[in-house]
Amino acid sequence: MKLILVRHGDTDNSERYWGHSDIELNATGLGQAERLRRRLASQGIDAIYTSTLKRAWLTADIIAAGRRLDVIKCAELDEVNFGLIEGLSFTEVCRLYPGVADLWLCWSHQLEFPEGESFIRFNNRVVKFLKRLERHAAEETVLIVGHGGPLRLLLCHLLALELEHWQKFRFALASISMIEVHPDGSILSQLSDVSHLE
Repeated sequence: MKLILVRHGDTDNSERYWGHSDIELNATGLGQAERLRRRLASQGIDAIYTSTLKRAWLTADIIAAGRRLDVIKCAELDEVNFGLIEGLSFTEVCRLYPGVADLWLCWSHQLEFPEGESFIRFNNRVVKFLKRLERHAAEETVLIVGHGGPLRLLLCHLLALELEHWQKFRFALASISMIEVHPDGSILSQLSDVSHLE
């Protein structure tokens, strides 16, 4: 199976943490999604999954234009719920929640966002999505449109990497990554490609 991982396009105030906040794509993000559509136009795709958050599913809808495919929204692919940290910058997090900031800086598995998700709960939610992939045949190509956090976790699980490595991957906005999934393991063939935006 071939997996195409796409991070959603640009949004306003992208330097702030917008996890479960259902913010819109901005004009740049809409343009990026159209470039993604053109880049993937010749690519055969058998299924499209996306987060339930608008910035992701709208990116997916634009990519899917002209294809006879349903875009399937999955809460498992939603970004982490930052709780009280939603909408804050990291500077503000350091001032208001220094203990959380300390755990965040070292990517601790003990991280728990106040009135939001813990890292463990977040990871467990994302892992449930992998069950959906078991429905697909080996020759199929599946497009997944989501957010940086869930895509990092999926990559770790698919590549059989320990979770402490999840912070070592960066998915640029509107980027394309590709993974070949085989019975004996997965191969990362492309990571965070944004050449279509140039």
